[in-house]
Amino acid sequence: MSTLGERLKIARQKCGLKQIQVKERTNINNKTLSGYENDVSEPDTNTLAILAELYGVSHKWLLTGTGEMSIKSNNKNSTSLTEKDERDIGKRMAKIRADLIEGISDDDNTALSFMGEPMSEEAIESLLEALEHAERLATLANKKYIPKKYRKE
Repeated sequence: MSTLGERLKIARQKCGLKQIQVKERTNINNKTLSGYENDVSEPDTNTLAILAELYGVSHKWLLTGTGEMSIKSNNKNSTSLTEKDERDIGKRMAKIRADLIEGISDDDNTALSFMGEPMSEEAIESLLEALEHAERLATLANKKYIPKKYRKE
């Protein structure tokens, strides 16, 4: 019988994802993910749910190794972004970045702030990374709402 770590690794590889890609999509550190896959540590229930959804596998299969591995899905591309999706996300993020920087450079009164304090460059980069992650998740979640005649499968 396989371990939880082995099943996590199998599911990730079946999706064709590398650990760095999982990190980009979930913000789970590579070292942490490696620890999960090598049975050094176990993910909490929220992390397990995130990974199960990303990999398109059932929670039951991940936890026990029994039952169906894959979740039935009408859209076989539901767990991956196309090149067009990546370009669109890149364009939206460039616009958001430009809007933030433009707002900051206009005058000090409109500077981006958090809890009344101006945000540092690192904080702004962190905010942009979080926004990009949210954009990716929203794009993936909304793929199922694309009419069939417009899907490229």
